[in-house]
Amino acid sequence: MRHQQPSITTLPLSPDEERHHRMVKYMVAMSIRVVCVIAIVFVPGWWVLIPAAGAVFLPYFAVVVANVSTDPRRGDVQRPGNILPMTPPPPAGPRDETKGNDE
Repeated sequence: MRHQQPSITTLPLSPDEERHHRMVKYMVAMSIRVVCVIAIVFVPGWWVLIPAAGAVFLPYFAVVVANVSTDPRRGDVQRPGNILPMTPPPPAGPRDETKGNDE
């Protein structure tokens, strides 16, 4: 099996870039919420329930959407080459009482 060396294109986003992307998503959702709050004043009748629902439920969805990673490279988790998987210890057999008693 051929071992693939990591390259600059396979590295994940830096924490600053990832934080920036999440902040942009959150700010867009919160801007839509502000529009919903302002629309409550101008929308007549029972139609006011639509922007009111947007103003109430958008904060939850904004947090959920902002915390979802959209980096396609994030799904490929690779084990470093020098770390080997741990094998479980062999099962212990019955203890022999006749050995080791030198009293």
